[in-house]
Amino acid sequence: MEARISAAAARTGRRRDEILLIAVTKKFPAPVIREAYELGLREFGENYVQEFEVKRPELGPCPGARFHLIGHLQSNKSKKAAEIFDVVQTVDTPKLARRLNDEGRPLDVMVEVKLSAEEAKAGAAPEDVPALVEAIRGCGNLRLLGLMTMPPWSDDAEKSRPYFAQLRELAAANGLRHLSMGMSHDLETAIEEGATMVRVGTALFGPRRKD
Repeated sequence: MEARISAAAARTGRRRDEILLIAVTKKFPAPVIREAYELGLREFGENYVQEFEVKRPELGPCPGARFHLIGHLQSNKSKKAAEIFDVVQTVDTPKLARRLNDEGRPLDVMVEVKLSAEEAKAGAAPEDVPALVEAIRGCGNLRLLGLMTMPPWSDDAEKSRPYFAQLRELAAANGLRHLSMGMSHDLETAIEEGATMVRVGTALFGPRRKD
């Protein structure tokens, strides 16, 4: 994984330390996360509040680790999310931002942007991003890092490129630095388009178990 990230960064004249590897551990038990932590990983991504609420106490102390919520967050779960996560990457409405802010805990957040027409995808519409950015910047407990997106699935990583490029342009237009985009199959394309965070599960841990 390090070789893939480093090679993609080098192709575009970027430094490896500009890109954060987020290990996606949804559906994997706490011992797997703990082992990854002991091996040196420090950034972890989870999709479900309820799942991580169970796993978090089982992990024990993990100094220096940061846990990112990368799945859709319903407003009624904002209280628990603010308690157990360090970063919420999927803020998509001013209402959700205000609810997270009202929990009173400093929290890093990102705006999830929906760039495809897929019904299953969540996120703010591109035209709504400026107002949402302004709302978050008005929340004293929230620190806005940037934007995240998830393009339509395809085995062909090149099909993700237009979505990654659009997110980069949207971030630049709103004065935002960080871009969370790219997964196991298309992280090189994402890095070439400016990703500062890549969310990798399968390439690190293998296939997830099916429920």
